[in-house]
Amino acid sequence: MSTLLPDCLYCRKDQRLTDLMIEIARLQVSTLYLFNEQTHRGRCVVAYRGHVNELFELADAELALFMQDVARAARAIKTAFNPAKINYGAYSDKLPHLHMHLVPKYVDGAAWGTTFAMMPDPKKHLSDADYAELGNAIRQALA
Repeated sequence: MSTLLPDCLYCRKDQRLTDLMIEIARLQVSTLYLFNEQTHRGRCVVAYRGHVNELFELADAELALFMQDVARAARAIKTAFNPAKINYGAYSDKLPHLHMHLVPKYVDGAAWGTTFAMMPDPKKHLSDADYAELGNAIRQALA
């Protein structure tokens, strides 16, 4: 990768990224990732493809496209897994790159009625086959 890229896992797409998530689709201006930690079945991240940190850094047209990507991904998660609610999180305190966590919540499931933990303890990891199944379900729902 070019050394001109910022030291950002979303821009460099290096081991730091693949340790946390799996790319499942390219959207209009962002990339949809399946988060490896799956306490909340179907949890994903929508990451803007350019390197910005804040929503207000985007031109109005880009902001609209990014939010369309977020909504499209959330709709696909709802279709694929039927959660009762999807929580949205855009923090970037320690990782300055615009991205949105999409966290499906299920009645009587983990953190129902409260804020989700970014990295819950214990963490729930799946088999490669299970990740593939979740990714395929989301990709089908995106189509």
